Amino acid sequence: MDPGSPIAPTGVTVGRAGLGDGANFTTSANSRLAGQTVAPFLAKHIPNEYAPLGKAPASGMPAAANPNTKYCYRHRPDMKCRRQADEPSMDQLQHELEDLPQSDQQAITHVWSLFSAAPAKHRNLMLQGILTQCCFPQLSYLACSIRELIRIDFLNALPTEISLKVLCYLDTTSLCKAAQVSQRWRTLADDDFVWHKMCEQHIDRKCTKCGWGLPLLERKRLRASKRELQLRASGKGLNQWSPNITPAPEASNERGEHTPAIVGPAWLPNQGTHPHHGQQLTVYKNDWEDSYFQPKFRPWKEVYKDRFKVGINWKHGRYSTKVFRGHSNGVMCLQFDDHILATGSYDATIKIWDLETCEEMRTLKGHESGIRCLQFDDTKLISGSIDRSLKVWNWHTGQCISTYTGHSGGVIGLHFDSALLASGSMDQTIKIWNFEDKSTFVLRGHTDWVNAVRLDSASRTVVSASDDCTVRMWDLDSKQCIRKFEGHVGQVQQVILMPVEFDFEESEVDDRDGSSSSASFQSQKPPSHSTVDAPPQESFGSGFSDKERPLPPRYMLTSALDSTIRLWDTTNGKCLHTYFGHLEGVWALAADTLRIVSGAEDRMVKVWDPRKGCDKTFTGHAGPVTCIGLGDSRLCTGSEDCEVRMYSF
Repeated sequence: MDPGSPIAPTGVTVGRAGLGDGANFTTSANSRLAGQTVAPFLAKHIPNEYAPLGKAPASGMPAAANPNTKYCYRHRPDMKCRRQADEPSMDQLQHELEDLPQSDQQAITHVWSLFSAAPAKHRNLMLQGILTQCCFPQLSYLACSIRELIRIDFLNALPTEISLKVLCYLDTTSLCKAAQVSQRWRTLADDDFVWHKMCEQHIDRKCTKCGWGLPLLERKRLRASKRELQLRASGKGLNQWSPNITPAPEASNERGEHTPAIVGPAWLPNQGTHPHHGQQLTVYKNDWEDSYFQPKFRPWKEVYKDRFKVGINWKHGRYSTKVFRGHSNGVMCLQFDDHILATGSYDATIKIWDLETCEEMRTLKGHESGIRCLQFDDTKLISGSIDRSLKVWNWHTGQCISTYTGHSGGVIGLHFDSALLASGSMDQTIKIWNFEDKSTFVLRGHTDWVNAVRLDSASRTVVSASDDCTVRMWDLDSKQCIRKFEGHVGQVQQVILMPVEFDFEESEVDDRDGSSSSASFQSQKPPSHSTVDAPPQESFGSGFSDKERPLPPRYMLTSALDSTIRLWDTTNGKCLHTYFGHLEGVWALAADTLRIVSGAEDRMVKVWDPRKGCDKTFTGHAGPVTCIGLGDSRLCTGSEDCEVRMYSF
C-alpha cells in the first residue's frame, strides 16, 4: 500500500508509520486530514459532545433522556462503547507516547480518536482488521491484557436485592471470604437477610445441601436476653463490673398464661421524676411495645456464630469434662438443665447438683429401694423406684409432696407431658395418671418388664419398650395397642420419639432390615389395604380418622441388649436403619434433630450421625453406662461406677 493512499473503511490517510512500520508523513497533512475526517466523524456519532462541529438539533426536538438512570454501564443501549478509561493506564500510555516523534504521536492519536468515536458495529470491524494483522506475541499480549480488563465487580453492578440473593447460595466459609473483598462486599455479606437464610438452613436441622447442622441454643439466648434486660432496667451497662443479678421468680402456670411481674421502686429508672415513685409498678411480660424493657435484637450473623462454635466443637470432639461423685451405688437415671443436674441411684437417693460448681445442693430421701427413673421441670420432680412407688418432689426444697402407688412391681420407667404421666413397671403394665381429673387406667399387652415409656400428648399416644423384645404404640383414647414393632432380638431398653423437625432421607433406608423387622397392626378394625400405601391417618387405625387429630411423631428410636439401635418409621412400621457399633447391650439412649447418643454395657458412649453412623466414641467410665442426658452444648452420662460425667462443648 502506498504511504499516501487512503484507507478504505475510514477515508483517513494514515501511513504505515502509524501502524509501526517506520514510514513518515508530514504534520500538516495529518492536521488537514484530521479536520476533514476525524472531526466530522466525531460530530456525527457523538453530537452531544461535539455540537459545535456537528449539526445542532432542531429547537423543537426534545432533549435526549439521561442514559444513566435505568441501565448499568454494560446494558445502556446508547452507552455500549462508552466505558470510562482507566486513568493510570492512560497516564502510562501518555508517557510512552511522548517518547515517540511528533508525527507518530499524531497518527496514533488519530487512530484512538476514530476508535473512540465509532459505534459498536464499526469498532468490531476495526478490531477484526487489527487482529488479522497481529502475530502470536501480540495476540498473547492481548490475551493477558483482556483477562484483567473483563473482570468487573458484579455485586456492585447488580441491584442490591439480586446481590443478596446471590450471596445466599454461598457457604459460611465463602461468605466470610467475600466480606474481605471490599467495603461494599462486606456490607452485603454481613446483611441480616443473608445470615437469616443461613440460620434457617442449619440451626436445629441438617442442611439439605451440605449436611451440616447447628444446635438451637435457645435457652442460652433467653438467659442472655433476660440478664441484659435486668441490667438495662437497673440503669447499669453490660460490662465486667456489672453485678450478678438474680432473676426474680416468674409466676406462670403450665398453660402458658401471662402473669404480671411485680417490679419494685429500686428497678424504676428516674425515680425522682416518676409519677408513681414509691409504688410498685406492674409490667406485663407480653407488653413490649410500650415497655422500657424492650429487648435489643442481635444480628443474625452473631446468632449463627454462637451456634457455629458449638457445632465445630461437637464435630471435632473439643470439650471440657466435669465429674460428679457422691452416690454410693450405681447411677441409673439423670436429667439436667442450664443450672442443675438431678441423678437417681441404686442407693435409694436423688441428688441435686450445681452444674457450675459441681457441688451437691441437696439430697432427696424417701424411697426404700433403688431409683430407676426420674424427670423434673421448673416446679416438680417425679421419681420411680423399685419399691413400687412414684414420688412427686419439690426439688427446690427437697420436700416430698405426694406418693403414688398402684403398680405391683418396681417402677422402672416414667415420662410426664403436660397433665399426663405414664409409668412402666416390672409387673408388665403401663399406667396412665391424669393430674387434672385424678383418673388412672392401665394398658396391658406386654409379656415382660416395661423398661421405658414416652408420651405424646398432642396425638394422645404413648410408646413403650419391653423385655419381651417388642415396642408398642398405644392410643390413649381407645386404650388399645395400635401397633407393635418387632425386630430386636434382645430386650428393648429405651424408646424415644424423635422431634418433628427430624428428617431422614428415604434413599437411606437400610433394606437389610426389611426381612427381620416388622410391625403388627392391632387396631380394632384391621386396615383393608396395605398400610404402607395407606394415608397416614388410616395407618394408625380408626381412632385417627378425624383429620384434625395430630398424628404421632413419624420417627422413633429404640435400643436393646442385642447391641443395636434402630430407627423406625411409625407410619408404616418399617425399620429404616440399624446402627451397629457397640460391643454389648445398649442401656442408655438420647437424641435430638442433629445426633444420637448411646451408652452401653461395654462402658463406651457413642455419638452418631443419624444419616451416616458413628462419629465419636467417649471412654472414661469404669462400669456400664446406664443413663444419658443430651443438650445443645452438653452431654451427661451416668454409670454403675457411681460417677456422672459432664462433657461441655
